[in-house]
Amino acid sequence: MTATPAIDGWFTTGPDPALLGSRCTMCGTVFFPQKVGFCANPACAGEEFEETELSRRGTVWSYTDAQYQPPAPYVAPEPFVPFALAAVELPEGLVVLGQVAQGYGVADLHVGAEVELVVEPEHASEQLIWRWKPVVEMGEEADQ
Repeated sequence: MTATPAIDGWFTTGPDPALLGSRCTMCGTVFFPQKVGFCANPACAGEEFEETELSRRGTVWSYTDAQYQPPAPYVAPEPFVPFALAAVELPEGLVVLGQVAQGYGVADLHVGAEVELVVEPEHASEQLIWRWKPVVEMGEEADQ
């Protein structure tokens, strides 16, 4: 069975995955997830949007860890394993929240650190989700 995205139309898969947003054709404002209906920019009356791939790299704006098991409908592994979350600022000006890649935690993050979008299987199914992976520059040691 081929793994499929947990939320269809929110991101691409493959060697260079990307989040899929919308760009207002009237004012150029970018949104994620994709926007339909009306532009969320209060100064714009735009109603037409084009799909746009967002930047794959961004910087950590904030981060935390989930030390508690989220409530249903989240399906936690047994036993529950804490995981890190990162709010990542993209060059487009958006801040997108997501889990941190498998094998990484809050000790691997700091505000301003560069991260890259990756797609990994969700632990409870074969569905794919996006996560943020810390970028290790040449000369830096990776803890992983």
